Amino acid sequence: MKALRRAFTLVELVFVITIFGIIAAITVEVYAKIYENYLVSRVMNSLQTKTELALEQIAKRLQYRIKQATIATKADLSAFITASDPTLDESYKIVEWIGYDEVGLKGGYNTVLSYFTPAWSGFIDVEDSNITHISTPGSDISLEDDIIKALSDNKADITDAAIVFPESGGDFNISRFGWYSANSDYVYDVSMQSATSFTITDTVKPNEIYERYKLVWSAYAIAPDPLNCSNDCNLSLYWNYQPWKNERFDTATDVLKSLLIEHVTTFKFRQDGDVMRIKLCVGGKIVDKNVSVCKEKVVF
Repeated sequence: MKALRRAFTLVELVFVITIFGIIAAITVEVYAKIYENYLVSRVMNSLQTKTELALEQIAKRLQYRIKQATIATKADLSAFITASDPTLDESYKIVEWIGYDEVGLKGGYNTVLSYFTPAWSGFIDVEDSNITHISTPGSDISLEDDIIKALSDNKADITDAAIVFPESGGDFNISRFGWYSANSDYVYDVSMQSATSFTITDTVKPNEIYERYKLVWSAYAIAPDPLNCSNDCNLSLYWNYQPWKNERFDTATDVLKSLLIEHVTTFKFRQDGDVMRIKLCVGGKIVDKNVSVCKEKVVF
């Protein structure tokens, strides 16, 4: 006698197929969620890295600013104020500053003396100086000429240099650094007289000579690109222009420009005393979702 073999009934088969369908739907949804989280994580990590690198570049530049010569400029370039002005608001989208040459201060190797020599020492022999002659022992000003040419792609040299006395004390009038065709009687044009001395060639001479000075040859600007951009902008760095010679970053013939970061949604800054605070937000998109990363940095 043959044994009977029990088979699936139609109801059981439909039930099994239904369960497998439910499991498959849940699994697809789980995998889709995992993949979506992966995409979000990848974009966020990329934005975090880009934002951090851009902030680091900005901070390194601002570190060598003449603090009293740092301004906030409106996007239409219609007005500027000091970066520490309490009225500073979001209409001031551009930060500009005069930066001293830290590369020249570090100097280079002197093959004759067999040690590193600063291109400019930052110190003045006041006993051997006057309002037209600056003696700066320990300097190698011919080396500074080479450094300026290298940093400006041969578009500037020592004739574009000037000196500032940032430690002279007193209240500084921001407009007197030469911004936007204002007077530049805080910045003094110089020429090389010898390897260790300058001649002040500026028509306006300093009233006093101080023991310390900073050598400058360029101002810097960080601005949205284009200037009238209000959201999702590029952020660019401009340099190789001299406001003490009535030059502006948007019109100077030999100005240099470098892209810092794209898709910037927020760029804010404020100087409190000697401290500059920066906030940078960068956006990205994942399919139909907008994401953004914001980072802040303090520069002394």
